[in-house]
Amino acid sequence: MDLDTVRTFVAAADAGQFQEAAAELAITQQAVSKRIAVLERNLGVRLFTRTARGAELTIDGQAFLPHARELLRVAERAVASVRAGSRPLRVDVIASRSAASGLMRGFHRAYPPRSSSTW
Repeated sequence: MDLDTVRTFVAAADAGQFQEAAAELAITQQAVSKRIAVLERNLGVRLFTRTARGAELTIDGQAFLPHARELLRVAERAVASVRAGSRPLRVDVIASRSAASGLMRGFHRAYPPRSSSTW
């Protein structure tokens, strides 16, 4: 499932109008319509009912919305897990009497771990 398509669905559901979702996503209204159509085709259900005022979620759209939001949250967490600076530094020292091990002991005393899982 394409995350841009899911992001478009959530934006359209929140806005209640494809035009407003398009403006938020900086794409055309036609692109929003095409993405929604692809998602509906992939899922085999209608997600929106088009009205004179915009677009309203169908029952299937209402059922899919919380899962779509969770997909986007999980994707963001996955990206954040590999961003620079998001992982603890790990250094293995083999010899306990080397200068490097003394430096590491000093560092460890100066900056104690926040939890046992980080060391």
